Amino acid sequence: MATRVVAFVKEASVRWVHLTVILVFAAAVIIFATQNLQPVTVSFMGFSANTRLAILVAIIYVLGTVTGGSLWALLRRSVEAARGRTTA
Repeated sequence: MATRVVAFVKEASVRWVHLTVILVFAAAVIIFATQNLQPVTVSFMGFSANTRLAILVAIIYVLGTVTGGSLWALLRRSVEAARGRTTA
């Protein structure tokens, strides 16, 4: 019974730490977005776009998340397939 209470308390404190980190990150994002509203021009291979800096950073962040997640999944599958070949 006592170990369940200790586990519950540890889990609750970890949740508070995660919530605090998320709130600090969200506050930093909001501050960044409000302080970087000036328009910027981005040129790439003859294509140019005029957009707000905060929007550009958000788009780049999402693209990085998608490509990073895809690479991670590809590497994980490759490692799992290699382990499956060596153990079978």
